[in-house]
Amino acid sequence: MNEEVLNIDSLTFGYSKEVLLFDDFNLSVAQGQIKAIVGPSGVGKSTLFELILGRSKLHKGTIKSASLSQVFQDPYSSFHPSYRIRDQIAEVASMVGYTQLMEKMGLNEEHLNALPHKLSGGQLQRCSILRALLMKPKLLLLDEPTSALDNLNQLDIMKLIVSNLDSMGVLLITHDAHLAQWCADETIRLG
Repeated sequence: MNEEVLNIDSLTFGYSKEVLLFDDFNLSVAQGQIKAIVGPSGVGKSTLFELILGRSKLHKGTIKSASLSQVFQDPYSSFHPSYRIRDQIAEVASMVGYTQLMEKMGLNEEHLNALPHKLSGGQLQRCSILRALLMKPKLLLLDEPTSALDNLNQLDIMKLIVSNLDSMGVLLITHDAHLAQWCADETIRLG
């Protein structure tokens, strides 16, 4: 049996006591699994990530996770505007093996040596995914990771993530039901 990398047990949370986003919610992710969270805007998908990251306080329940990294929907908010991409990746991750991974993602040294505003949204999102993978997480949180990418890049990036499942589990937030159906072992619908 693969190691459990995320366990959410009896989670209860809402921004008010009267309106709960989660009421006795349970979820687990094991190494080698992708689980997808789908649902319309406002049902708590991104809030769930905030809870996993410890940025919001639970009303009730527990969340236990292994070492994690995350990719957010907006790549421009993921990087400091005045530092080169390479420096920001090296600050949090080992650069061992980055060349091969970078090439698989359609990136090159020029992209890594650039400031964030010099890259397109798609290029910057691929840099964000590169950084997350180089951190060697046990749990990878992906919040709409392919929304800034064209269809061909979406497929290539998701194939790359799937090829790394031997070392991690993935929790994916997406509006794309087809993407969830294609890659996820289980889809959880909210809302």
